[in-house]
Amino acid sequence: MATFLYKLGRLAFRRRHFVALIWVALLTLAGVGAASAPPAGATSFSIPGTEAQKAFDLLEQRFPGQSADGATARVVFKAPSGETMTDADNKAAVEKTVDELADGSEVASVADPYTGNAVSKDGTIAYASVRYDVSGMELEESTKDALEDAAQQARDAGLTVEIGGDALQAVPHTGATEIIGIAVAAVVLVITFGSLVAAGLPLLTALIGVGIGVSSITALAGVLELGSTTSILAMMIGLAVGIDYALFIVSRYRAELAEGREREEAAGRAVGTAGSAVVFAGLTVVIALVGLAVVNIPMLTKMGVAAAGTVAIAVLIALTMVPALLGYAGRRVKPTGTKGKRLRKGAEQGEQSEQAGQKPKANLGTRWASFVVRRPLAVLLLSVIGLGAAAIPAASLELGLPDDGSQPTSTTQRRAYDLLSEGFGPGFNGPLMVVVDAKGSDAPKEAFTDVSNEIKGLNGVVAVTPPAPNKSGDTATITVIPDSKPSSVQTEDLVHAIRDAGGDIQADTGAETLVTGSTAMNIDVSEKLNDALVPYLVLVVGLAFLLLIVVFRSILVPLKAALGFLLSVMAALGAVVAVFQWGWLSGLMGVEETGPVMSMMPIFMVGVVFGLAMDYEVFLVTRMREAFVHGEQPNQAVVTGFKHGARVVTAAAVIMMAVFAGFIGSSESMVKMIGFGLAIAVFFDAFVVRMAIVPAVLALLGKKAWWLPKWLDRALPNVDVEGEGLRTADPDEDRALVRT
Repeated sequence: MATFLYKLGRLAFRRRHFVALIWVALLTLAGVGAASAPPAGATSFSIPGTEAQKAFDLLEQRFPGQSADGATARVVFKAPSGETMTDADNKAAVEKTVDELADGSEVASVADPYTGNAVSKDGTIAYASVRYDVSGMELEESTKDALEDAAQQARDAGLTVEIGGDALQAVPHTGATEIIGIAVAAVVLVITFGSLVAAGLPLLTALIGVGIGVSSITALAGVLELGSTTSILAMMIGLAVGIDYALFIVSRYRAELAEGREREEAAGRAVGTAGSAVVFAGLTVVIALVGLAVVNIPMLTKMGVAAAGTVAIAVLIALTMVPALLGYAGRRVKPTGTKGKRLRKGAEQGEQSEQAGQKPKANLGTRWASFVVRRPLAVLLLSVIGLGAAAIPAASLELGLPDDGSQPTSTTQRRAYDLLSEGFGPGFNGPLMVVVDAKGSDAPKEAFTDVSNEIKGLNGVVAVTPPAPNKSGDTATITVIPDSKPSSVQTEDLVHAIRDAGGDIQADTGAETLVTGSTAMNIDVSEKLNDALVPYLVLVVGLAFLLLIVVFRSILVPLKAALGFLLSVMAALGAVVAVFQWGWLSGLMGVEETGPVMSMMPIFMVGVVFGLAMDYEVFLVTRMREAFVHGEQPNQAVVTGFKHGARVVTAAAVIMMAVFAGFIGSSESMVKMIGFGLAIAVFFDAFVVRMAIVPAVLALLGKKAWWLPKWLDRALPNVDVEGEGLRTADPDEDRALVRT
C-alpha cells in the first residue's frame, strides 16, 4: 500500500492543477445540488421491531385520515392571579383564540378546553389541543405565525399563554462556539507549524471536505429523509478528522524535507507513510459509524452512514488534495525545524553542539517517553486509577430521550410543559396511548372495557379516558395519564405493567393490547439501544481488532488498543453523567435542565470514540513499529515514536477537542451532549490512554508486544504501513511508473 500511495502522492503533487480542479468541481456540484434541492420534509422516526412502532402502524391502518404523524400544539392558558379560566372575560379570550386557530389552512382539528374537559381542577389553567395535517417540519411559516399571533392576542387580553408540542419545532443551530472551535484549531496549527501557509492547508482541505459532505447530505435530505441533526454531526466529525488527517501528512512532508529530499519526493513519501496510517485510521472510523446499522434504528443508521461518507471524503482529500496544495505552496512550507528565526537559531546551535560532541536537547515528547519507559508500572497504575475514578458516575447512568421538559426555561415549549405539570400533574406531559386490537375477539366492546378497567387498577395511573373505537368497531384507543413525569422510572414501570396486563387479557378475550405514544416510544428506543450495545461492541471492536492486526502485525498491541478504548469511553460516560445528569458544571456548559442521559449517547459515543481512538493509536504506534522494524530496541522504539509523533498527535487531539467543544453551544440538547462527550473522550484517550498507558504497556511487554504467530504472519497480507518498501525503491523507476 505504501508504494501505491507514494505514487499517488507524487502524481497529485505533479498534476496539482488537475487534482484541484476535480475537488473544486465536486464542491461546486454539491453546493449547486444543496441550493437547488427542495426543503427537507419530515424525518420518519420509525423503530422497527418495537411494540410502540407496531401500535403506531396499526393506528395509521385502522384510523385513516387522522394524520397520526401530523404536528401537534398545546396552547396553554393561565388566568391572572385571583381569577379563573371560567371567568367570562377569560373564557371569551380563549374561545376567540380557538376560533382563530380553527381557521388555519393546515389545521386538522382544535379541541375547545371547555368542551373537552381541559381545565384544571382549581380552574386556573386550561389548554387547547391543535392537530395539523402535516408534520412540524412541513408546516408553513404562515401557519406557525398564525399560531403565535393567536397566542399573543390572548396575552393582550391579560392571560399567560405558552405553546407546547412540535408545531413550533425549530432547526437546531450550533451557535458562535463552533467558530471559536475552528479558531482554536487555527491557532494550534500555527503554533505547531510556525507558518500561516502550512497551518492553512489542513484547515482549507478540511473545510472543502466538510463542504462537499454536508452539501451532499443537504441535497439528498429530502429523498433520504435526513434530519438537520445528521448534517450537524457529519460536520462535527468530518471537520475534526479532516484537519487531523491533513495535519499528519503535512507534518510528515516537512519531516521528509528536513531529511534533504526534493519536494515531489517528500510529498510522495509523506503520502506513502502517513497516508497509509490515514487510510487505516479512516477505515476504523468508517467501520464504527457504519456499524451503527446493527442497532436497526433507521435514523441512527442514516446519521452513521452520512458521517462515514464525510470521513471517507476527508481521507481522499488528505491523500490527493493535500499533496496538490503542497505543490502550490512550494518553498512557503518549510522543513521541520526551520519555522522562524528563533527556531533556525536553535537548530544552528543544536548542530554546533552536536559537532562539539554534546547531545542536542531532546524535545518534550522524547523526555516524556523516556520517563514512562523508566517507570512504566507507576505510570500505568496511576493512569488506570485516574480513569477508573472518572468512570464512577457512569454506574448511576440513567437513559432517556429529551422532551420539552429538557428544553431551556427561556423557551415557550418548556414554560408550557411546566404549566401543564402545575395544573394537571407531571404525567400529563407524557400520556400513554393504549391501542386495543379486537379484530380477533368475539366481543370487541367487552374487550375494550376489560382493558380500561384493568388499567384503572394499576398503580401510578391518574386518569384513563373511555375507549374510543374506530368506525368498524374492531380497534379502540385509550389514553392513560401517569402520575409521574415522562422520563421517570415509574412511568417506564407503568408501561411494562400495562403490557403485562394486556398479555393476560389477550389470553382471555383474544384482543391484543399495545402501548404507544411518544413516551412509550422513548422507552422502547432506550431498551433497544441497550440490547444492541453488546452486539455492536463485538462487531465494531472485532472488525477493528482484525484490521489492527494487519496494520501492526501483532496480537497484543491491538488488544491493548481495544482495552484502552474501553477505559477512555467509560471515563467519558462518567463525565457526561456528572454534567448532564448530576449537574456538575452544568452552568458552565449551558445545561439548564439536568435529567437522564440521551439514550443514543452510549452507543453513539462508543462508535465515534472508538474510531477516533484508533486514529491516535495508528498514528503514534506505527512510528514506534517503524523504528522497531528498522532495528531499534523496543524501549528505544517507543521513545523514537514519541520523538516524531507526540507533538503532532497532541496538536491533533487539541484540535479535535476544540472542534467538538464548539458544538456545546448548540441549541439541540443531543448535539450539545455529543459535543461535550466526544471532546472529553478525546482528552482521556489522547492524553491518558495513548500518551501514558500505551508507552507504559509497550515498555512492560518489550519484544513480546510485537509477537505474531508465524502461521498468522504468513497468512496476513503485507500492507507495509511503515513504508519499508519505499526505502529500497528506486526513485527513477518510481518516477517512470508514475508517468505511465
